[in-house]
Amino acid sequence: MQHILGIDGLSDADITAILDCAQAYADGLRQPELLRGRIVFSLFFENSTRTRVSFETAAKRLGAEVVNWSPGASSVAKGESFADTIATLAAMRPDAIIMRHTENRAPHMVAERALCPVINGGDGTRAHPTQALLDALTLRQARGQVQGLTLVYCGDIAHSRVAGSGMEIFRRLGARIRIVAPPAFMPMDLPPGVEAFTRMEDGMPGADVVIPIRPQNERMDTALIDDAGYAAAWGLTPQRLALAAPGALVMAPGPIRRGVEIDGAVADDPARSLILKQVANGVFVRMAVLDLLLAER
Repeated sequence: MQHILGIDGLSDADITAILDCAQAYADGLRQPELLRGRIVFSLFFENSTRTRVSFETAAKRLGAEVVNWSPGASSVAKGESFADTIATLAAMRPDAIIMRHTENRAPHMVAERALCPVINGGDGTRAHPTQALLDALTLRQARGQVQGLTLVYCGDIAHSRVAGSGMEIFRRLGARIRIVAPPAFMPMDLPPGVEAFTRMEDGMPGADVVIPIRPQNERMDTALIDDAGYAAAWGLTPQRLALAAPGALVMAPGPIRRGVEIDGAVADDPARSLILKQVANGVFVRMAVLDLLLAER
């Protein structure tokens, strides 16, 4: 592994290595402080809480120093081009760059110019590889294995990089994938074998895991569906979760919007919601990614 730009750039062995390393960190079996003296640049061109803070926490737990950069406090605000900004930052020779950007494949451009590993913290509507990895780790912990499970992504699938990367990793791990989305949020192209529905009542039966996706309004010119209409037709309520398989689990990438894509009672269900477990695993997965990319360099 030179970079983490998307699940499609990882081999099956890479995925297993990351998940196993992350589990070792979760179990306290792997020695931290491996990256003392390393410098990691965190470049977030888009707002973030979970991803940004968990990457910073992961790097610091490994002993690395983190330099946080934001466009509003940089020369980008003065009119400097994206390419020149990246060239400037790369010339400072960080040991790794973590990047989130609103444009698809922007991290790939950075990887072509930087002399260090680049980790995609989410690009446009395309990919969010570490979210997919932490989701896989969380489900593996909860169910022992992913193979044979039925996962349902519901909501705004067309604009969701989480759903895009998630469908790819879970298909490769042997799960069955369904999506439930309003026509306006249905992807034009679906991966092979993915079943598509437009009604929650049709897509939920037999689901082992349900992953609601909020409307990605920041990636649209105007909101295509109002929140009340979205909640009424595609929100994950206790009644809709009852249509799934007995004991079905719930995951969500956040930020969650209670009463829109997920009911508060579902998000807080102590027996079925894995949302906070996902947050905790985000640190372990990002520790694993930084470890495997940097420890031997």
